[in-house]
Amino acid sequence: MMRNPNAVQDMANLLGFLKAVSFSALYQFHLVKAEVAKAIIPKEFRLVEAFGYTLGGFFLANYNESPFGMFDELVVIAGIVWNPPVSHAWAARVYVNNDKACRHGRKEFGLPSQVATFSKSIKAISARPKEKSNGFSTINDVGTHDNMNIAEINGHVATSLYDIRLASPVSEMHSLKWMAMGPAIKMSLPSFSGHTEHIPQLLKYYCQIDCRVKPTSPAKVLGLMDRKHTSEIQNAELEESLEKREMSIAVMLSKPILALQFNCLKMEVEPPIVVSKGSHNLS
Repeated sequence: MMRNPNAVQDMANLLGFLKAVSFSALYQFHLVKAEVAKAIIPKEFRLVEAFGYTLGGFFLANYNESPFGMFDELVVIAGIVWNPPVSHAWAARVYVNNDKACRHGRKEFGLPSQVATFSKSIKAISARPKEKSNGFSTINDVGTHDNMNIAEINGHVATSLYDIRLASPVSEMHSLKWMAMGPAIKMSLPSFSGHTEHIPQLLKYYCQIDCRVKPTSPAKVLGLMDRKHTSEIQNAELEESLEKREMSIAVMLSKPILALQFNCLKMEVEPPIVVSKGSHNLS
């Protein structure tokens, strides 16, 4: 049940790419305040929450190959909504540094996709000086931080949103592959989308994932957007979009509880199906 006659073929092409591609990714889970998540998700959903919190976070990936070329992606996950008999994630925002991938996400999957820049820098991290018996001290490198700056692009205006600091552990030699990259797993991640300008209907789709996964140190996220300055350059029609972006930032800045590193990851995205007609105007 796709939006246009070419959608099935487009999806087939996408599935072919996803079956073959391998990329590195970080899936980080956060405790998100229920009031923040409820300001983002459609009001028709019941939020899965406990003690005033739901499970959100973000998915940060680098795609080596795709029909759109190489690109980076950040998916901000507002929380989990209940749809018997299973629960589904709701993406508050999707950032990609590829125009074609952005348009595909908007028009075929009903995702709130935005074009952004991903600027990476690497910084060496050193241990504290250790005093030796001969009276000299040394500083040992223990790893690096990959700093990722993400800025949203609107026309000719770039607004810096986040600095994400990813800790890279010391390289170690392992005789067994699963010790270095984690055990192989297969899982299915159900998600809702839609309720957007491009697709007002509510959609449901599944991501079938085959990868190696292991726990890693949570990334540190620093929010950079200046609300006062940004309000001055936006018009009244975009104020609602700005508020939703602020809620997405609140999700990113919430407390991390678990981070998983995906390696040798292959993904199949099933064609979305229409759940209900709905509307993108949820206020």
